[in-house]
Amino acid sequence: MSPRAACRLETVGFAEVYDYVPGKVDWLAHNLPIEGENADVPKAGRVARNDVARCALTDRVGEVRERIARSPYRFALVTTPGGVLLGRLRRSALDCDPNLSAEEVMESGPSTVRPDTPAAELAKRLADRELRWAIVTNPEGRLVGVASREDLERA
Repeated sequence: MSPRAACRLETVGFAEVYDYVPGKVDWLAHNLPIEGENADVPKAGRVARNDVARCALTDRVGEVRERIARSPYRFALVTTPGGVLLGRLRRSALDCDPNLSAEEVMESGPSTVRPDTPAAELAKRLADRELRWAIVTNPEGRLVGVASREDLERA
């Protein structure tokens, strides 16, 4: 809302008024709490799980292979220390020299969705493409998690 609208709300008695400059779309894309008539519509960010195996660019393939084996997913995500998604390592691509770095084997820039994507819409998109997972990131590219088609459909 505009600064003028925020001030007006304060003058009529609202105690907690905030002027979020980037706007509503940015708020939603950051998976922040919402209210209103669409607040109960399931979204990808609320369904996404944060239990995916992660690794750094310099991690060795042999180490990552072990993490994926313990994971419910067939891949690991390559992130920066700050959580920005850089790439994906598919389990099938790790049948190589275990001393190679994740950077040497990863798929750069995997496809992602924003947290505010409606769960039903995303489930249909995944089903149409015969995919099982969607990687969810915020506008800065930070990993929110992974949403399974099954969980999206159930939501």
